[in-house]
Amino acid sequence: MAKKQKGALKITLALGLVGILQKRKLDKASKNCKKAQASTLRSILEYAKDSEWGVKHKYAEILTASSDEELFKKFQENVPPCDYEDLRPYVERHKNGEANVLFPGKPMMYATTSGTTKEPKWIPITDEYYSNVYSKMSKLWLYSFMMHRPKVFYNVCTSIVGKATEGTAPDGTLYGSVSGVTRRDCPEFIKALYAESDQVYNISDYKARYYTIMRTGIEHDVHLVVTANPSTIVEMQNNVNEFFDAYVEDIEKGTLNENLPIAPEIRKIIAARFSPNPERAQELRELKAKYPNILPKHYWPNLQVLTTWKCGNTHVYLDKFKDSFPKDMLHQEFGYFASECRAGLVMNGADDTVLFPHMHYFEFVKAEELDSPNPTFLQLHEIKKGERYAIYVTTFAGLYRYNMNDLVEVTDFYGTIPTIQFVQKINGIISLTGEKLHEKQFITAVQQVEKETGNRLKFFVGFANIQESNYSFYYEFADKNTTQETAEKFSELVDKYLKEVNCEYETKRNSLRLKAPLSFRLQENSFETFKSRCIDEGARDGQFKLNLLMQDEVRHEKFKKLILE
Repeated sequence: MAKKQKGALKITLALGLVGILQKRKLDKASKNCKKAQASTLRSILEYAKDSEWGVKHKYAEILTASSDEELFKKFQENVPPCDYEDLRPYVERHKNGEANVLFPGKPMMYATTSGTTKEPKWIPITDEYYSNVYSKMSKLWLYSFMMHRPKVFYNVCTSIVGKATEGTAPDGTLYGSVSGVTRRDCPEFIKALYAESDQVYNISDYKARYYTIMRTGIEHDVHLVVTANPSTIVEMQNNVNEFFDAYVEDIEKGTLNENLPIAPEIRKIIAARFSPNPERAQELRELKAKYPNILPKHYWPNLQVLTTWKCGNTHVYLDKFKDSFPKDMLHQEFGYFASECRAGLVMNGADDTVLFPHMHYFEFVKAEELDSPNPTFLQLHEIKKGERYAIYVTTFAGLYRYNMNDLVEVTDFYGTIPTIQFVQKINGIISLTGEKLHEKQFITAVQQVEKETGNRLKFFVGFANIQESNYSFYYEFADKNTTQETAEKFSELVDKYLKEVNCEYETKRNSLRLKAPLSFRLQENSFETFKSRCIDEGARDGQFKLNLLMQDEVRHEKFKKLILE
């Protein structure tokens, strides 16, 4: 039976009240998503019409449209589709102190994330977006857990978010993680849910940070684990495997391992939350004696909800903790979510994101038209179940007809609102000589060969070699004794399967324009080592993503250093 923490009913009631209010608004929008989209677009245009961008792109004139159809048409005629590089000059002016450029006033903060160039993207977060969109969605998000697991807030949660503040723009505006800011600024009754201190995310050392998170979490009867990236779950369990006995000693004494490289001022704040807990320490020792391979289902038997990404290529990480959690726990998809836009939420307990037409304006281009110089842009109410689309967003934070560079599939409907699943980044399509090899095709090919040969993989990744006109396939085999010869035969079968499913790949291979793939065996825990090194170099854990088929020499060089000698 799940235990109740003090104040659990109060927290549940409070979240229920604010959550139900936001769900009613979503349900109202779901009755006519076209009407909701028109209303949202008008609100965004009205908000930004007097900014430099709004004046330049005739927002006031667009607002004179007398019908929804005319509004959508005028917007498309006056505002070009954008990617970040189109907006970067405007963002740079905001960063240097100018107001009323992309929107009224200045951003309250920036969220930074990787871009297509060496320079990161600085995504503006306005007060309007944060308070009227992001904050309200977060309340409904928490309520969505309660809808499926009413006891989810009977005890504490463990969450992995980015640092709220990582630095400042030239004009002094903060930049950091939106999820970190949301957690930092949440009401006190919600803060009571978190097992760990906010200060834990300021620990710079990768392993020390995970140690502190897990030393804190494992002391409690955690009911909810929140992290977007499933690879983080793998990292958490790796830390448990390495440091379980040290956790137990710390829990027994109420201490934080003195050998960890943690800044004194951060250590002082975190350690102040601890007190000796010999009872829990003894419970953990008994669990370890009973289960030598101790897993979350052992130390968190009452866990109600785990939420991570589950779509796209995440199966590589999900397979690593299969059967590690309690059987009756809900593993909920984190939803379609990026620094640029939290497009919607998972509301049905499955893996489908319900888009929020009352908070963002969406447009779509069919997958078949991605290469068209003049694609047809569809409205939310026009897209169809089973079809795949590139998604464009317009937000209250200065992104207008912004290409998310994501391929999504319409899975169903919530009322009239389409629900979607993320398929892959559109740049997950590689074309060295016109073969247009999809990341999904590569993943499927590897999985097929695993089944045919019985050679199981713990991890794999592929890179395009422009100069050599071929691909390099990297494998971490479950069997450490797998030979190089076996790896090469594995690639031969992958190559054969890719020819079968991609006619352009077959044509390019048969004509020798595309050479045979190269095969490399990876060291044990290769992905974990790669991720750790990236984070040590400044990558943000919560945003860490890795396509499994890439044309990226920087990352390729890192994997070359992980080849098994």
